[in-house]
Amino acid sequence: MSEVIALTGATGFVGAELAKQLATTGCRIQALIRPASTWKRPADLAVKWIEGDLADLDSLRRLVEGATAVVHCAGAVRGATREQFNRVNFDGLARLAHSAAAQKPAPRFLLISSLAAREPHLSHYAASKRLGEKVLVEKSDRLPWTIYRPCAVYGPGDRELLPVFKWMAKGIAPVLGSGNARFSLLYVKDLAEAVVQWLNCNCRMSDTFELHDGHPGGYSWHDVIDTFKHLRTRSVVSIKMPMVLARLVAVLNLPVSRVLGYAPMLTPGKVRELSHSNWVCDNAALNSATGWTPRVLLPEGLRQTLGRELKT
Repeated sequence: MSEVIALTGATGFVGAELAKQLATTGCRIQALIRPASTWKRPADLAVKWIEGDLADLDSLRRLVEGATAVVHCAGAVRGATREQFNRVNFDGLARLAHSAAAQKPAPRFLLISSLAAREPHLSHYAASKRLGEKVLVEKSDRLPWTIYRPCAVYGPGDRELLPVFKWMAKGIAPVLGSGNARFSLLYVKDLAEAVVQWLNCNCRMSDTFELHDGHPGGYSWHDVIDTFKHLRTRSVVSIKMPMVLARLVAVLNLPVSRVLGYAPMLTPGKVRELSHSNWVCDNAALNSATGWTPRVLLPEGLRQTLGRELKT
């Protein structure tokens, strides 16, 4: 592969895994990193680091200069207001897309969005991801684009699902509401491989694809708990949190986050996302377009993610 890849989000959960996989393909990687970032840059990772952020047009111009493809992994997943999410997921993406479209020739552009964009009415986060997607659609005449909408992604280094999985590995399963809502899951290495496959097939299609681990019909939390029981060969105790209590905690979390100065994860919008009945995906379109097929189902993904913690 002789691609020159401009990559955002390389210090994050998904982007870091993608950078590792891309580094093995022989392509050149130009990655954006915030000047104040404390993330330790791996010495064995052949990456040209561009200091800047999504608000800095000069650093974005340097990031995409000479690139044959742009992979945009960066995004805001925590926040309390519409403005906080839009600042990164809409405004930041718009600047990056503008910088890429100004290149001659324009590089291919892959946006790692989110399945949440399928239901933009649920939360500020979901709405911001849908708005970001529209930025690319509106630039179709100048920028060849593809959008990936992965479902819930997990693996080593995850900050969202991993804490829940660690509790389950200890035999305690927190469950929101009835636990009957269905959702798809995706192991992080499979997502990174789907990006590499997109690069390999030289795809220039303007289309949106959902992707998951291939388990038909997705999972419920009861299915996940049963998987842990099988892996642990011991019982797992379910602790149910009523939806009304989750909503109350989420509402109270907003003023607390303002006082303490942190970006909240649990918000009323996040509770609406978590209680949504159907986050199930279908890989058929992506498989047909690129040939990508996921390799890791939940049991193996949990083994790779949790290792010895499953046996303690």
